[in-house]
Amino acid sequence: MSIELKGVVKIKDAETHIYETDLKLSKGGFNVLLGTTLSGKTTLMRLMAGLEKPSQGEIWFNGENVTGMAVQKRSVAMVYQAFVNYPSHTVYDNIASPLKVAGVAKAEIKSRVESIAELLKLGPMLNRMPSELSGGQQQRTALARALVKNAELVLLDEPLANLDYKLREELRDELPKLFAGSGATVVYATSEPMEALLLGGHTATLHEGRVMQYGVTADIYREPNNLISAAVFSHPPINTTKVVKKGDELFIQDIACCQIDDRFKGLADGSYILGVRPHHLTPFSTDENSVKVQGVVKVTEISGSDSVIHIFFGDSSWVSESHGIHPYKVGDSIDLYMNIKQCLLFDEQGDLISA
Repeated sequence: MSIELKGVVKIKDAETHIYETDLKLSKGGFNVLLGTTLSGKTTLMRLMAGLEKPSQGEIWFNGENVTGMAVQKRSVAMVYQAFVNYPSHTVYDNIASPLKVAGVAKAEIKSRVESIAELLKLGPMLNRMPSELSGGQQQRTALARALVKNAELVLLDEPLANLDYKLREELRDELPKLFAGSGATVVYATSEPMEALLLGGHTATLHEGRVMQYGVTADIYREPNNLISAAVFSHPPINTTKVVKKGDELFIQDIACCQIDDRFKGLADGSYILGVRPHHLTPFSTDENSVKVQGVVKVTEISGSDSVIHIFFGDSSWVSESHGIHPYKVGDSIDLYMNIKQCLLFDEQGDLISA
């Protein structure tokens, strides 16, 4: 099952929420919409579902133009971050409701409801009312109601955001398996780059109502086609600085930094933008490709067994994320190391320079 947006634009109250977009999602697979709040993820999903109509352009599903088709006539299920359940129905009846509307036999309803309830750890709660559930349990109920439909298009708008950490990790692993082989096209919205990587499949990076890039998730992470896509796919934010190539040397802030990586020796001399992901900037040298940079500690954060260090690096603010406890003090001058082989290089317009 495939869904395609052709020249879709969405304007509300004279404000453009989605700029002209052409996007064809992977058939029968997991598709992630990755972007910050207000990047357009939810609006795109509502357009795909038929809950909103595009201001211009068309939406095609399985080779059919469904732009004007009512949502009730589409084989679609949607789950929002803000869970919605019927307060006067039990958990069982909440989950079963779309099957009852569709006229599914009682025995099959019972089988499907119990199966999905077991997966989402709702079995002991089927006779409870939503008001008797925790927030996480209510969200799982809403998720179960969408999954039990076996819809051809499943739209999940940050559905795990209200769940506890352990269950969220379990469901991240289970969701792709749940839909594998179902034929359903799944669209999953998130603002977390790590979640996109864990879910795999294909990812579209979004920024201010524009789709910046779409492709295999791991490929986009390794080779974002521009600086905006790289920033969307990085948390903490990707570090950037202007650099100058002169011959075989790379200069940062007028200081000879290192020999240019072999990937870029054929580039013309001139100004570029260097991108360094936080986990590629560490308090220790990793190998012979490590290049030392010096900065002044701005903020330090210890999270479990990891350290996040914010530094002033010339006129830029950079972030290092590394394993281990590194208790630097604010104001310390420190050495950090970036692996030049893992750095990204962009032209002055922010487009990636491929090797």
